[in-house]
Amino acid sequence: MSLINTKKYFTPQKMMRTVILSLIPVILSSIYFFGWRSFILLLWVTLFGVVTEWIFEKKYGKKASEAVFVTCILYVLTLPARTPFWIAAVGIIFGVIFGKEVFGGFGRNIFNPALVARAFVYVSFPEQLTIQWSKSALGFPGGFTTYLTENVDAISQATPMLIFRETGEVVSSIKLLIGNVSGSLGETSAVLIILAGIYLIYKKVASWETMTGVLIGFTGLSSVLYLLGFSQIPNPIFGILSGGFLFGTVFMATDPVSSPKTKEGKWIYGILIGVVTVIIRGYALFAGGMMFAILIGNTFAPIIDEGINYYKKSNKASKNEGKEVTV
Repeated sequence: MSLINTKKYFTPQKMMRTVILSLIPVILSSIYFFGWRSFILLLWVTLFGVVTEWIFEKKYGKKASEAVFVTCILYVLTLPARTPFWIAAVGIIFGVIFGKEVFGGFGRNIFNPALVARAFVYVSFPEQLTIQWSKSALGFPGGFTTYLTENVDAISQATPMLIFRETGEVVSSIKLLIGNVSGSLGETSAVLIILAGIYLIYKKVASWETMTGVLIGFTGLSSVLYLLGFSQIPNPIFGILSGGFLFGTVFMATDPVSSPKTKEGKWIYGILIGVVTVIIRGYALFAGGMMFAILIGNTFAPIIDEGINYYKKSNKASKNEGKEVTV
């Protein structure tokens, strides 16, 4: 994006460009595993997302934010490869409008717009978003020579979390690390997502406190329930490597706008997301859980910050009163 002069049309945001750079390997992996349809879907969604934000911002004499590109990319990478184009377009339009613009645009939104879009299409079009999956390509050149890989026609070939729910079988960690499994476009390769997370932390773009908090909350509760023998709870390593958990931890939960601003708040927020993810996966209808857990975390983020700030002010006032009495 640095090679193109976007200042005329978009508000420059260096942080968002860093996030886009970290997502490039994940985008390439989606093509490798599922074919070129993933890239075409990305271009399609970006067109509708950018136009939607531009229309709303123009009414107020403002430019669209470069954050809309991140929103579009993240949203697409949470979709199955076979998602119909019209459903994908409806989703991003809904996400931009009701996840961002109704709150006043970038920087004022309470919820992550990409997750708002994903949640909307997930509950509105369950068959297309939960049943129609594609097989992951094998070997070189993988999906780079095809438009779309073969469809999944059996439970044994579905996503790792769906396989576990139906059969109790756990996919090998090696497959989950590499990404050679069915699933959403950008959520399959754990290695690439982990590397992206390290890069974002190094660039100080994503909060390591939030990421660590999510891992602590998830690992803690899932370990306890797993050791107690709850059959619906898989071992923590499998849980971390599957169901879009790492993708949500690195790219969604760390959204600087919809997450807490205080350091202590980030820890609480992350732990909350991790705990809620375990509960949803184990006891709700949704196999993944991460998406709804983050949206719930978004809901509580302002309250968490307010509570932390109130505690700090009260504590400071108490200390000052103590000094005055001493004097």
